[in-house]
Amino acid sequence: MSPDTRAAVLSDRVLAELVRVADVDPGLLLTDFGRDGPLLGSRLARAEVLLTGWGCPPLDADALRRMPRLRAVVHAAGSVKQHVTEACWERGLVVSSAAAANALPVAEYTLAAILFANKRVLEAAHAYRAARAPVDPLRRYPGVGNYRRTVGLVGASRTGRRVLELLRPFDLRVLVHDPYADPAELASLGGEPCGLDELLGRSHVVSLHAPELPRTRRLLDASRLALMPDGATLINTARGSLVDTAALTRELVTGRLHAVLDHTEPEVLPAGSPLFDLPNVLLTPHVAGSLGGELDRLAVTAVEELERYARGVGFRYPVDPGRLAYSA
Repeated sequence: MSPDTRAAVLSDRVLAELVRVADVDPGLLLTDFGRDGPLLGSRLARAEVLLTGWGCPPLDADALRRMPRLRAVVHAAGSVKQHVTEACWERGLVVSSAAAANALPVAEYTLAAILFANKRVLEAAHAYRAARAPVDPLRRYPGVGNYRRTVGLVGASRTGRRVLELLRPFDLRVLVHDPYADPAELASLGGEPCGLDELLGRSHVVSLHAPELPRTRRLLDASRLALMPDGATLINTARGSLVDTAALTRELVTGRLHAVLDHTEPEVLPAGSPLFDLPNVLLTPHVAGSLGGELDRLAVTAVEELERYARGVGFRYPVDPGRLAYSA
């Protein structure tokens, strides 16, 4: 992992647990599998498990040749696509990810965004700031609220499913679009399986939880954004590439739609983008995922997985290579 990742994720408490469950040098940090040196070479040759995080270089065939005893990779973060290569699966490595742990704060952010969007909290705050005088919400925002509103979730990912669970206590109708999900399972979780275009047309709030894949690029283009009802809100905590930024900007500038965007394409919008100043847009700098104390959850999950491996028990959160073609 990168030095910044180590500093953020591996606290002293976590390192103490790591030393308890594994034969590990807590002072050793690998950032490049290709570095030469007899000491590093001998340590790689002995390694049975890699604990990885953000910034891990690719585990390609050359890297794996340096680790003949390697049997497992435990990733203290979400997606493993950036470093677990086909060579790892050919070797027969078992891989674990803390993606389920990282999904929790994203789902919590999404829940807050949904409830605030339906109450027009952002818009009301801007109006109050501008007026600095009484604002009549009943007259200005008729028909808003969270009673029997319709929420559409695009993607029944770990985050999408957690959002479904969090929405259960509320009197909301939840539509879910995911071509790979079992409709009966979605219904058991409280979601109504739905085609994408129908979901967009029926939802007061649409929240994106689909993976970044070639076929999901600009999944919401101009024609699909046009299906959303006037006043609807788009929430994106997934990937900016799922949305045509130019088309969304045009809709938002008119005021027809609202948006809560934690991811955009490009990741940092140009300084002159109107989205920074629009009263119907909330932009956040990729804060929905694990931050601060939440990073401990990722590390603890990884150490627990390592302990399961040491006991000869299967991972609780294994990565299925067969699902990587359609998951994050």
